[in-house]
Amino acid sequence: MSKDQTDGGGSGTAPAGAELPEYAERVLDVADLIPPGRVMTYGDIAEWLGEGGPRQVGRVMALYGSAVPWWRVVRSDGTLLPAHELRALDHYRAEGTPLREASHRAEGHIPRIDMRRARWDGGGQAEAAPDEGREPDGPGDRGDRGGPGGPGEKAHT
Repeated sequence: MSKDQTDGGGSGTAPAGAELPEYAERVLDVADLIPPGRVMTYGDIAEWLGEGGPRQVGRVMALYGSAVPWWRVVRSDGTLLPAHELRALDHYRAEGTPLREASHRAEGHIPRIDMRRARWDGGGQAEAAPDEGREPDGPGDRGDRGGPGGPGEKAHT
């Protein structure tokens, strides 16, 4: 676990020696797979796992998320995690995550994540940079999700 992952960026840490619930382990495993420069929403992770919902994933991230790149699990509208915007923004800029600049009317002028370009579908394009001219498949296109079979597996039709 790197310092970047344990800097308290809005995500909790499991008590020392505590065993994580199975669902929490699965959520964290998915979060750990998200490549640099890409994001998944809380709902995307829940849908990919086929269990729980955005709130359950959010709870796992709040309690145990410091063990993974927490800044890659985001709100569906691309707004940054309140009270952790600047720390997350540093990560996004370092990783080249596509951002949309905030309007001058927005409080604090904090940019949002460009969800259309940054959203990762969990498929085999983990190594592709977000700006390689390829439109990432959105999580709304579930035909390529592995579902219960695991990340990156193609659905059998």
